Amino acid sequence: MNRTVPAVRLRVPTDEDAVAWHRVFDDPDVMEFQGGSPAELSVYEELTARQRRHDAERGFCLWSMVDDADRVIGFTGAQPWPHAWGPRGEIEIGWRLGRAHWGRGYVTAAARQTLERLRAAGVPVVVAMVDADNARSIAVTERLGMRLTEVFTTPTSRRRGNCYRLEL
Repeated sequence: MNRTVPAVRLRVPTDEDAVAWHRVFDDPDVMEFQGGSPAELSVYEELTARQRRHDAERGFCLWSMVDDADRVIGFTGAQPWPHAWGPRGEIEIGWRLGRAHWGRGYVTAAARQTLERLRAAGVPVVVAMVDADNARSIAVTERLGMRLTEVFTTPTSRRRGNCYRLEL
């Protein structure tokens, strides 16, 4: 099947994007593999501020995903793995997309842009930690050419997490 790649652009998140992320991710389906319940606006305010700092310091962050109508529909990007377990010290690619935009290829298109930006920033290897039951995200890792390298049990949720890896 030849699917047209959707127009999607990545930008450093703004203060206003915190509100957009809060609205777009305020859905239990979107948050199923992120703890289950939507986060408060203050979480996204802190997250977008941290991403602006990451972009300035590292040249990459979790960027806002913007569609061709200039609407924020999610985020994708990369940041250092933040936990004491799993791929410690490695750069993790990640994404989250509003439910209304699922199944259209946005995440794959945006993640490919992210990989190009990471290459340009000199990142040699990227990982993706994906809940073993998250078939949609596993499919994205496969489309990106990532390979399963490790399996973890997450300490807090006790769920199985797959670590996918890609040399850039």
